[in-house]
Amino acid sequence: MELYDSIKELCISAKKASLSLSISSSEERNCLLTQISKDIKECYEKIIESNKIDLQNAKDNGISDAMLDRLMLNKDRIFAISDAIMQIVSLPDPLNEKVQFTRPNGLLIEKRRVPLGVCGMIYEARPNVTPDAASLCLKSGNSVILRGGKEAINSNKCIVEIIRSSIKKCGFDENCVCLITDTTRESANALMSMRGYIDVLIPRGGKGLIKNVVENSKVPVIETGAGNCHLYVDKGANMDKALKVALNAKCSRPSVCNAIETILVHKDEAEGFLTAFYDATRKYNVEFRGCEKCLDILPNISLATDEDYNTEYDDYIVSIKVVSDVYSAVNHIRKYSTGHSEAIITENEENADYFVKAIDSCALYVNASTRFTDGGEFGLGAEIGISTQKLHVRGPMGLSALTSEKYVIKGDGHVR
Repeated sequence: MELYDSIKELCISAKKASLSLSISSSEERNCLLTQISKDIKECYEKIIESNKIDLQNAKDNGISDAMLDRLMLNKDRIFAISDAIMQIVSLPDPLNEKVQFTRPNGLLIEKRRVPLGVCGMIYEARPNVTPDAASLCLKSGNSVILRGGKEAINSNKCIVEIIRSSIKKCGFDENCVCLITDTTRESANALMSMRGYIDVLIPRGGKGLIKNVVENSKVPVIETGAGNCHLYVDKGANMDKALKVALNAKCSRPSVCNAIETILVHKDEAEGFLTAFYDATRKYNVEFRGCEKCLDILPNISLATDEDYNTEYDDYIVSIKVVSDVYSAVNHIRKYSTGHSEAIITENEENADYFVKAIDSCALYVNASTRFTDGGEFGLGAEIGISTQKLHVRGPMGLSALTSEKYVIKGDGHVR
């Protein structure tokens, strides 16, 4: 009960602090973000020292190299975080959007874009989510309560301490950004029960975390999807393009949600593509798990199971399958996809058109890597997550996704 009460008090404080943000000007919020960006850059050594503790703890717990990469912060990454905040500063204020119209009876109706209020975030081992989420919420006039995973707790504490100090310098209530430092399941459960105190909950992490939040939260949830992403190499595809895209989508950063987990390849291209891709991935030691037809081409790989095709590895592991045509590829993706990102490499416009129409994921790529599913790459600045649901928002969620609408009606003694 003590933990529940402490989190409730945190939520009450964040809700109170949200008022000052909701009535602030765009200039005031941009000034605040500029201060945060500056302070994060100046305190990079302090952040690195905190991150080193998290990295050592993760190594002691046997975390994979791919997940260690996801956790690690260095000077370049911290400066990139600072620069991303300044990109958010440069974006238009989502709260300036207004639409007016006058009814025949003379009533002036104005539709305004407004903050959601208090956002809750439950996420895992990526400390960069902390400043990204805080900055997007502050820019859009929202308070935020952050509950990161145990792997990054020291990094998150340090970053939030810096952010709260920046907020105070700029004359805002520091409780605009709050961190839950308890990383047990109980703290997540408590946050999920805070209906009436927080307005929306955004989970960001693996399939298990997202499933738990969606199924158990009493607070409205924006479902961000796990990334069981697919790449299909079509008959007649340009093999240089296919190899380039596959290597980037699987190996550039396998721990992120927009990396591919399964490659489907047309039977006529299977031998050439799979042999070349296997050879190209030896320097990354990628583990292959394939269907029986794949084993005929690559006899040293493991036989894939149904569970493999249903798994987001977040690692240097890939499932592969030989298919007869684009229709077979689409059927496979529709069965196993989490609705995140899928790609086709093809020179056939008809097949490309069928692929993007038939698959209901939030991002479909033709001759490009799934690694572009990202708020920054889409021109949104940093993102708070990638929504795979269909209500309110879908795809990378930038500033507008953290707003709602309200109506202001002006009359002159009007009655109905």
